[in-house]
Amino acid sequence: MPDELTLLQQSITECRLCPRLVQFREEVAVTKRAAYRDWDYWGRPVPSMGSADARLLIVGLAPAAHGGNRTGRVFTGDRSGDFLFGTLHRFGFANKASSQTKDDGLQLLDAYITAGVHCVPPGNRPLPEEFRTCRRYLRLELTLLRHVRVVVALGRIAWQEIMRARKELNWPVPKPLPPFGHAATSCLDGTTVLICSYHPSQQNTSTGKLTHPMFDDVFRKARSIIGDNRG
Repeated sequence: MPDELTLLQQSITECRLCPRLVQFREEVAVTKRAAYRDWDYWGRPVPSMGSADARLLIVGLAPAAHGGNRTGRVFTGDRSGDFLFGTLHRFGFANKASSQTKDDGLQLLDAYITAGVHCVPPGNRPLPEEFRTCRRYLRLELTLLRHVRVVVALGRIAWQEIMRARKELNWPVPKPLPPFGHAATSCLDGTTVLICSYHPSQQNTSTGKLTHPMFDDVFRKARSIIGDNRG
């Protein structure tokens, strides 16, 4: 019988609650990018990735039009994914350093990746009501992921969504809220630490706003808190 997280991911992939996002993701899947004209685009909400016993939770913004919306897996098939999974692999949170297709054998190790919004938004900018609608899934994930020790927020918006979801669950949040900053760390409760990071978008990585050493700092902290790899 499928577990609760598996059922939740099935619900996510079937979601049609945001008409603007449904229309856009499906349009992208039809028009495609020239380099991927032979691809059968996913064109649906992109589910989260990872296992229920993960101690590291990573929260991003939304799928990329020709990344997750094409491949059907979060941070897969684009440069952001290469940047992220290269770092996760270096610190033992993934078995491979790249993420190209759903069938490439990539596995997360003691980690779980989700997003504030599971559909690709126009201009990479979900609307406030789209965040509110999709937050139901993040709230459920927070309650089902009972072993999380470290939460990494990829970008200011992901950081805001984590705080909003916790407030809606009546879970503690830092008071006053600490300012967002790369590698900034705060305690969410007695057992969970939040680490902020700039998002590994191509815009941030190509301009040097986020470098590999900077990203390594975030996951080095996470590894230090969590401890050695399981097994």
